[in-house]
Amino acid sequence: MYLSKTPSFVPAIFKALSWTGPSEKGQVYLTFDDGPHPEHTAWAMDQLEAAGGRGTFFVVGENVDQHPTLFAEIQARGHSVGNHTQSHNSGWASSNFAYLRSYLTCQKRVASPLFRPPFGRISNAQAQAILKRSRVVMWDVLSGDFDTSRSPASCVEATLKAVKPGSIVVLHDSEKAAPRMRAVLPALLEHLAERGWTATAL
Repeated sequence: MYLSKTPSFVPAIFKALSWTGPSEKGQVYLTFDDGPHPEHTAWAMDQLEAAGGRGTFFVVGENVDQHPTLFAEIQARGHSVGNHTQSHNSGWASSNFAYLRSYLTCQKRVASPLFRPPFGRISNAQAQAILKRSRVVMWDVLSGDFDTSRSPASCVEATLKAVKPGSIVVLHDSEKAAPRMRAVLPALLEHLAERGWTATAL
């Protein structure tokens, strides 16, 4: 079970984590988890570029190892990158030692001040350790594109309803999420443009 919009009490409890960004200039922060993927990451970058926007790509170290040129291209095209662990590890299913090792292994490849826990699952001890080195970025809008039981249209509707200036939106540049991500991203970029908001990198 998950919500498209993070309830306001959650950031109030977990204050050390980042849930939104600055909003005074209409910034919206589109983030992409689980790449880089040779087809879907490239497509997402093309969509952002056509709209004059920038995104943040939270990459899995194993995928960076497979696609180093694409990883370099993300940065060359003006987007930011973040650490998403080496092997897409769940903090709830990993020992602290294994989880932090995965974080550090990915960090050697990514060298980013940004970290997002896969599935949003991270223990307090893990978070406290990582916060000494990186900003832990969560979200306030979850597109649901990872959910194969949902239609693309339902993901679009929920995302557009939830987004506002300052929102950090989660999408996925992965094979599993592609049918829904490819519907949400263009609709979202059009929605932002109509309101004078901008897709901005973290």
